Amino acid sequence: MKVAVIDYGMGNVFNVERALQAIGCYVVITNDARQIEEADAILLPGVGAFPQAMQSLEQTGLIPFLQRMATEKPFLGICLGMQLLFDSSTEGMPTKGLGLIPGTVERMRAKRLPHVGWNSILRDEDVYFVHSYHAVTDDEYIVAAAEYMGEKVPAIVQKGLVTGMQFHPEKSGTFGLSLLQEWKEAVEREITTRH
Repeated sequence: MKVAVIDYGMGNVFNVERALQAIGCYVVITNDARQIEEADAILLPGVGAFPQAMQSLEQTGLIPFLQRMATEKPFLGICLGMQLLFDSSTEGMPTKGLGLIPGTVERMRAKRLPHVGWNSILRDEDVYFVHSYHAVTDDEYIVAAAEYMGEKVPAIVQKGLVTGMQFHPEKSGTFGLSLLQEWKEAVEREITTRH
């Protein structure tokens, strides 16, 4: 299975690449539309601030293309990459996102931010988070959530072919890899039904 990891200068693509290779994916790191179109699935990584990330994506000229691709093939956003899937964010200045999942990204209310470290989600397994903003969206799009200082943090979101993980699966040990593996298997099922 071939995964296009979007290279737009915001994110440690190499950790993500290593994790994907560990579960048997062929990875191409690219911002070339043709290579993205040839891949079976798309992964949008991201570290940093929402406005800069959208600006960097804007500079690649890929935004309309990625919005279309997300309706045609499995699309996974990780950390900031997950936040970019939503309609908008209040980080820094109000900024429009990709609009692939309804909702906004807002600063968390917890007294201690950023939310850094291990926190449990599905099946009481722990994953590694680093963020101060979280998605505010309907429960129907939330697959798994964590709790941080009394606040609910959407950890995995999904709508159609689009999935987001707020934590870093690539830094979350065996469980993180198993979640990427589950995503890969879902992609493979999707490919089989498509052909």
